[in-house]
Amino acid sequence: MNKKQVSDSQEKFYEDVVKSVTEDFLKRQSERRSVERQWQLNLNYLSGNQYCEISANGEVEETEKYYFWQSRNAYNHIAPVVDTRISKLSRNTPIMSVRAQGEEESDIKTAKLTSALLKSAYSRVNLTSTIAKATKWSEVCGTSFYFIGWDENAGKCLGEYEGQKVYEGDIRVEAVSPFEIFPDSICAENITECSSVIRARAVRVSEVFSRYGASINGADVDVFALSQTSTLNIGENPNVLHDGVILIEKYERPSAEFPDGRYIVVAGDKILHYGPLPYVNGVEGRRDFPFVQQNSIDKAGSFFATSIIERIIPVQRAYNAVKNRKQEFLNRLTMGVVSVEDGSVDVDDLAEDGLSPGKIVVYRQGTRPPSVIGTGSIPAELIYEEERLLNEFILISGVSEFSRTANVDSNVSSGVALQLLIDQEEARMSSTGENVKTAIKEIAKQMIRVFKQFVTDTRLLRVAGESGKVELYYFNSSDLSSDDVEFDSENGLSYTPAQKKNAVYELIGAGVLNDDSGKMNKRTKAKVLEILGFGSMDNALDIESLHVGKAENENVSNFDQDISVDEYDDHEIHVAEHTRYLLSVESERVRKDPVKKQRAIEHLRAHKKALIGSAQ
Repeated sequence: MNKKQVSDSQEKFYEDVVKSVTEDFLKRQSERRSVERQWQLNLNYLSGNQYCEISANGEVEETEKYYFWQSRNAYNHIAPVVDTRISKLSRNTPIMSVRAQGEEESDIKTAKLTSALLKSAYSRVNLTSTIAKATKWSEVCGTSFYFIGWDENAGKCLGEYEGQKVYEGDIRVEAVSPFEIFPDSICAENITECSSVIRARAVRVSEVFSRYGASINGADVDVFALSQTSTLNIGENPNVLHDGVILIEKYERPSAEFPDGRYIVVAGDKILHYGPLPYVNGVEGRRDFPFVQQNSIDKAGSFFATSIIERIIPVQRAYNAVKNRKQEFLNRLTMGVVSVEDGSVDVDDLAEDGLSPGKIVVYRQGTRPPSVIGTGSIPAELIYEEERLLNEFILISGVSEFSRTANVDSNVSSGVALQLLIDQEEARMSSTGENVKTAIKEIAKQMIRVFKQFVTDTRLLRVAGESGKVELYYFNSSDLSSDDVEFDSENGLSYTPAQKKNAVYELIGAGVLNDDSGKMNKRTKAKVLEILGFGSMDNALDIESLHVGKAENENVSNFDQDISVDEYDDHEIHVAEHTRYLLSVESERVRKDPVKKQRAIEHLRAHKKALIGSAQ
């Protein structure tokens, strides 16, 4: 077979791949259309456009008035409910750390390094903002996703190669809306159960050329519907990306045919990339999807979860109807319905101005003058129904009036009753909170695995240590051997900073934080000040940690040179730290080198001698 035949065969193969991926995307898009319409309805109700519904043809359409005079105001209670839930869930973001695989010094140092790497990465990629954005999507649509990948153009600039700047690269975490994710089956209950996933989104053709070097003809693309939009409808649709194209990325899990899975990128009628899954982010060094799913309210037998908005919409419709009927009744009560005898007055003039104060009404002699028809008082049923619907908002959403407006019912007069009310809210939102925490833990695991894959050369990491000083770590992929992520703190949804401080005060008053002498030691005092918001004072109080840090730095030097003992050293701490180091696997190189071993022993003896001298 000659080169031309090989080229033609490869081109035919790529054409078949493009056709297969495009047809698969259109099929999944059709299967998910009803779910998308519910998301669009949720977005409309959240923004205050609450007179629309899903019509018989499956589209979101605005409903018409029955009469021209009908009041159609929207009394939006959905927005404050969603804002309160997002606020409470965002406060639930836990601090992550990595558990050591063993009790050896090297395992502990690896866990400490990986925890520091996570802490630094969280700050660099602004993960708090990304989690808040994803939580908004999950609260509005029921489901959101995170993309965890590698950005080769991020990080420190290392120099230039062939006129192009070269960067060290860094982790990248994005919040992905559910409009972009298409599973192979909408009956799968989680992304981990899918064999393949498609991410499709509207991007500019300039971005495609910048990333893949391919020139594609652009068009007007609907960002949410992911379809080309007619020029005639552009003014009616604000969600249009001009000069755009639909970028389709298909991720296939490893199989017998493709042991490393497949990652295919298609735009227009061109294939932009074909190869294995790009990230070794699965367990035991396997390749997997670079996505993490976060649900609001899990839905059995469905890939996409339920949003709280979907449950509140019927109550919001009924509430709007009651409030508008009440408003119409008040309009009749104040403006009145005028009764006139036929031919007695100028009806057009009366219709234009009404019975305004000071108006002179001229009516024909012998006829009855215009009069206002009485409407009575507002029916008690309207008032009762309004109160009942307000209670239904609380019942369905799990967000009480206290959380939304800080108003407490007059029947709630004790702090215990108020705390019970807060606990009930927490219980209603605990499932959603656990989903958020599970997603954050999975993000941390994938971040560590992606770092391990791409950080092949030694890299410098700077992080703030416990004592407030900057700690330096030199590491590469071999140093990241553990991804056993755990939570440092299990903060409840309702555990506010004020409540946290009160709990600390109670512990101090009960004497729980005191040592055997009945006093609080310096290290505990520094931690308490940090919790109370006075962390800047810990350097002045936690002197022990400074001595520990100095001893650790001496150990890290591997005693390549003689290290003198300073008069201001806490010799007891130094003796303990150096002894622990020499007994650990970490000091194996020092113990095998007679010169270094002798230096370490002499240094340890000097500390012991000074300790005995100070005791005398």
